[in-house]
Amino acid sequence: MDKKTKILFIATASFLFFILFGDFFISTSAYELNKDAILLPPSFEYFFGTDRLGRDVFARVIEGGKTSLLIGVGSGLIGSFIGLIIGTSAGYFKGKADKSIVTAIDLFLTFPTFFLLLALVSYVEASSIVLIIVISITGWMSTARMIRSEAFGIASKPFIKILKLGSVPSGKIIFKYYTPLIAPIFLISFTFGVSGAILAESGLSFLGLGIVPPQMSWGSMLAEGKEVMDIAWWISFFPGACIFIISFLLIQISDFFQTVFNKKEKTA
Repeated sequence: MDKKTKILFIATASFLFFILFGDFFISTSAYELNKDAILLPPSFEYFFGTDRLGRDVFARVIEGGKTSLLIGVGSGLIGSFIGLIIGTSAGYFKGKADKSIVTAIDLFLTFPTFFLLLALVSYVEASSIVLIIVISITGWMSTARMIRSEAFGIASKPFIKILKLGSVPSGKIIFKYYTPLIAPIFLISFTFGVSGAILAESGLSFLGLGIVPPQMSWGSMLAEGKEVMDIAWWISFFPGACIFIISFLLIQISDFFQTVFNKKEKTA
């Protein structure tokens, strides 16, 4: 692992530590109102300034980050797992099963993902769990396509054909032999899925269809700050910066895993 990669992982770990445990190092609550500290700019007392109700934006960024990360990781994990099952099944069983799965994937892909999200969320009351489920439903297709392609390659390997001829149960072949080979793609897809889910949640919350008070997320904080953007830029800037930072770091990590995986394939 080179120096650049080490810096990448240290930066990601530090940022996650800041979001997950930052509230242990501050005394201000994210929900505390202060009528004497309304729309104060960043200072030593309020690192990220305050909002229209005098609440500490620094504390709110940390608290909202927990919600955004929960939705991102939950959606990324579920969506990638769905894609893993569907993609592996298509590549392993082939034939009619593969055609049916590809048709289903193409059908989902014909709908613009974000508009499909809007349609689903508009009929239910948004919460962290609901958003995780909804974003997962719309985020598995690309994973399924990538894993299907890899599963086809694995199915053509001689040892897989021997196992099939030996009447080894399909479940055992998939879980024991397919899973280790597909794991790198799953990991790449998961990191992309987390950043995509965070961006999707932010977009929905910004439009008023995501997290609602008293809960908070980076997306809902962006929405709160848009009305006072001209006089209090910091309310939207810091949660927006956090969205950019975590998305950038996760994409870089995904690229690193992809590079490592490609090198292993070439050497193999």
